Amino acid sequence: ALDNDGNCRAIVLAAQGTAFCAGANFGDPKRRNDTDSPRRVNPLYFEAIRMFSCAKPVVAAIHGSAIGGGLGLALTGDFRVTCAEAKFAANFNRLGFHPGFGLTVTLPRLVGVQKAALMFYTGRRIGGEQAVEWGLADVLAPREQVRAEAIRLATEIATSAPLAVVATRATLR
Repeated sequence: ALDNDGNCRAIVLAAQGTAFCAGANFGDPKRRNDTDSPRRVNPLYFEAIRMFSCAKPVVAAIHGSAIGGGLGLALTGDFRVTCAEAKFAANFNRLGFHPGFGLTVTLPRLVGVQKAALMFYTGRRIGGEQAVEWGLADVLAPREQVRAEAIRLATEIATSAPLAVVATRATLR
């Protein structure tokens, strides 16, 4: 709806609670028992596709853990604002499967192939400060200010010409 709203020039993707998104819940009985519904098996994948398909820029406000699919969801955004307490991990290999969400493209694009391989192969968690150092996140803020900083960045983006931003985003992607 925001993508189709002419008054909206940038989107902030944020979460409530202690985590941004901790990934899939493999203990959910619905995931194991309902193989006929791909939306129940991997609902985050459908949201990631929606986010990748947005024409408008997206700023993710990462105030807590972005693990596995949550990391993939965070990387659907154009920018990430985070805090020192945040944790980022691509733990797919630890769980025995190939990374999802297009992470084998998006993660190396941000941090380089070597650091992406380290994150994939080990499942290592990195904090917010290291995420900014590596280029995984763009802005470091105090935890209680992450959302406000994400809104500030989105507002700054919104001051640019909207058609130019949308066209530039499309060619970058």
